[in-house]
Amino acid sequence: MTAPRSHGSGQFESSQFARLGKGVIFEAGVLVFHPENIEIEDDVYVGHYAILKGYYKSKMQIMSGTWIGQQCFFHSAGGITIGRNVGIGPGVKIITSRHAEEGITKPILHSRVEFGQVVIEDDADIGVAAIILPGVRIGKGVQVGAGAVVVHDIPDYAVVAGVPARVLRIRSNDQ
Repeated sequence: MTAPRSHGSGQFESSQFARLGKGVIFEAGVLVFHPENIEIEDDVYVGHYAILKGYYKSKMQIMSGTWIGQQCFFHSAGGITIGRNVGIGPGVKIITSRHAEEGITKPILHSRVEFGQVVIEDDADIGVAAIILPGVRIGKGVQVGAGAVVVHDIPDYAVVAGVPARVLRIRSNDQ
């Protein structure tokens, strides 16, 4: 009998990252997979029990000044780029792959996997428990409401909420 395969324990050391800047804080319980494909710039905070699931074929990039809340789950099979000074609330999920729909003759689980990079531009704020799905670009200064499910690109400075997320208004200096 063959032993079951594992993706590893998620335990990591600083030297394993493709890049790890100064002042990065990992709280207790953070798990990191494939750190060799993860680049983190300076002054990034990663909260308790977050999971950064790097992927062997693509990169996860987290720019300086970003704050990641506890119990977040980032899966970077399709690649993730998070800009500077981004706030990501507790429990946020960023997913970059999905199973293709290939009819009913095979289980969805065994269908081919499609990948889509997620990009979150500088100064965005992602609310508690929001879900970002594959292939989405969240523009600069966007505010995503708590619990929103983002299924399409969001323009710069938009405020979005709902399932699926929709634009409520565009932020301006007049507010």
